[in-house]
Amino acid sequence: MKQTKIVILGAGHVGTHCALSLMFRSLANEIVLIDTDEEKAKSQALDLDDMGACLPAKVVIRSGSYEDLDDADILVNAIGRSRKEGETRLDMFGDSMERLKDIIPKIQDTKFRGILISITNPADVVGECLRKALGIERFRCFSTGTSLDSLRIKRILEEKTGYHRNSIEAFCMGEHGDSQIVPLSRVSVGGKPFAKLQKEYPDTLGKITIEDLQDEVRQAGMTVIIGKKSTEFGIGIALSGIVKSIVYDEKRIWPLSVHLDGEYGQKDVAAGVPAVIGADGIEEIVEIDLTEEEKSQFAHSCDVIRGYLKKAKEMLS
Repeated sequence: MKQTKIVILGAGHVGTHCALSLMFRSLANEIVLIDTDEEKAKSQALDLDDMGACLPAKVVIRSGSYEDLDDADILVNAIGRSRKEGETRLDMFGDSMERLKDIIPKIQDTKFRGILISITNPADVVGECLRKALGIERFRCFSTGTSLDSLRIKRILEEKTGYHRNSIEAFCMGEHGDSQIVPLSRVSVGGKPFAKLQKEYPDTLGKITIEDLQDEVRQAGMTVIIGKKSTEFGIGIALSGIVKSIVYDEKRIWPLSVHLDGEYGQKDVAAGVPAVIGADGIEEIVEIDLTEEEKSQFAHSCDVIRGYLKKAKEMLS
């Protein structure tokens, strides 16, 4: 593995759990935490470094400054606060825009030429704002989008069907938020379409509705927040999985929020779609066949994101 330096903006719950997951998977030689609270960043780095002796590979982890972006391979944006109980991700829009006003000029002042992965909510909007402001090519600046939601829908389907989640092919598309969709027509188990399984087992699998699945996956994050005030482990492993696909040039497909330029009939918006990830970032957007209803739902989700991108342009200009 080549020498890899990863800088994480934000040393809170999400940023530090991303660092933790990256360290466990030996995906970086150097990890740098940057936070407005410099003492917190130092303490988080020290705490993570204390476990270094028990890891299979040496990882340098420390706090740092924006100057560390000059030679960074990957920048992870995890700034901002945790979502509150009863709050949607779009409700965090105002706070996130204020934070972007602070970090964008600081990134612009560096020589950063790596891949930028944004997590901060609302993920689709923030990732696209960073891409536009920093002038980064669309396949090298994207957000985690519906990657975590896609892990969640597999867990939910495993619970409802009894099939192991690794044998289930399913993902979410559109907004990382309440308008996201689960294309049920593309769900399969061991290669067999889920719709066919529902016909074969009408009294069990046949009773699973798309409405229930979508409601449950949309509420999954809030269920965690109500119980423990933040989500951190799931997004940490999703982020490290995406990074692994970059570091090892895996050509793996992840549902990510990327700027669309005609794909799925959409333009001037970033939304969660299946994408092939390799050493240079996103290498291809995978366009799958959707039903007419799914196309309509995806278009609606893109319209929701597009509306907030318009507001963001006004706030950041």
